[in-house]
Amino acid sequence: MNELSQFLDGLMLFFRTGFNQVNAYLGLIIALIASFQLSNWRKLWEAALAALIFHILALALAPVVDHGAPLRMPAILDPGVLRNWLAIYVGYIILIAVFFFLRTRLLKPVVAHH
Repeated sequence: MNELSQFLDGLMLFFRTGFNQVNAYLGLIIALIASFQLSNWRKLWEAALAALIFHILALALAPVVDHGAPLRMPAILDPGVLRNWLAIYVGYIILIAVFFFLRTRLLKPVVAHH
């Protein structure tokens, strides 16, 4: 029972980490744009992956644009970085799904009558 509790605590921490990373202004804007680009639920995984790639690029390019710093790409083979990206990907899945649900329910398309 104790192992199950520890596993569930770790899993919840993983989801919270991803959602907290996405829940910044950059992540919210990316998720909102991705939700408006999304055409149906089957494309959610692709939209979240595109949002993650854009998120990584934006974080890498921000110091270059702001301060003229040299471009530094993250350590792709570092397990901590990969785990963080996976958590962010899950956060984007959740956030884009919520935004897409709200968009499809609240912003119904207007049908023109001829």
